[in-house]
Amino acid sequence: MPRRSIWKGSFVDAFLLRMKNKGEILLSRKIWSRRSSISPEFIDCSVRIYNGKTPVRCKITEGKVGHKFGEFASTRKRRPSRSGKGGKKGKK
Repeated sequence: MPRRSIWKGSFVDAFLLRMKNKGEILLSRKIWSRRSSISPEFIDCSVRIYNGKTPVRCKITEGKVGHKFGEFASTRKRRPSRSGKGGKKGKK
């Protein structure tokens, strides 16, 4: 996947820039823009990122700066493992 050009800078959605400039608290805000990059102004904020069904709570730390919001809200369900339920594999 090609990366974004350095001269363009990282992409941050317009409403996130407005919230950041106004100094609004992001705790009560849901973020639908999974493609937006996490900037250093979001450090120590807890946000809710929409995964297509429900918003997922995520705490922004220094290690997440530069990544996209969508990387931290999985869109796939986890299936429970089925161990010891007796299968036909390996039996004759």
